[in-house]
Amino acid sequence: MMSEIPTPLRSKVTLKGLWQLLKATYERWYNHDPFVLSAALSYYAIFSLPALIIVVISSSGFLFGKEAVSRAVVSGAEDIGTGTLGTLGNVIWFVFAGIWLALGHLASALACFVTIIGIPFGVQHIKLALIALAPI
Repeated sequence: MMSEIPTPLRSKVTLKGLWQLLKATYERWYNHDPFVLSAALSYYAIFSLPALIIVVISSSGFLFGKEAVSRAVVSGAEDIGTGTLGTLGNVIWFVFAGIWLALGHLASALACFVTIIGIPFGVQHIKLALIALAPI
C-alpha cells in the first residue's frame, strides 16, 4: 500500500520545515493587519450582545416555563410543605426573610425598568418578589 502514495506526500517532517511553516504562517497573518481586524470585530460584537442576550433569555423561557407552580398542584397530594407546617414555615419565613427578599427584588425590578432591555428582567423580579414572600 505504501507504494501507491505519491513521493511528495511521503516526505518527512523536519524541525527546520516545521519552523519555516510556522514562520510563513505568522508572516501572512501579520501582513493582514490582525490588530485592526480584531478591534473591528470586538466593536461589532459589543453591539450584538444585547440582541443575543434577548434571544437566549426568551428561548430559555421555553425550557423553564413561565410561572411558578405549587407542589400541591404538581403532585396532587399534600405533603409537609403544603399542610399546616408549610403555613407555619411561611409565616416564620415572611417575618424573618421574605419581606427583605421581596423588597430587594422590587428594588432590582425598578432598576431593570430603566432600560428597554431590562423590562423583561424587571417583570421576572416582580414574580420572584411574590414567590419570596411565601415560598413553601
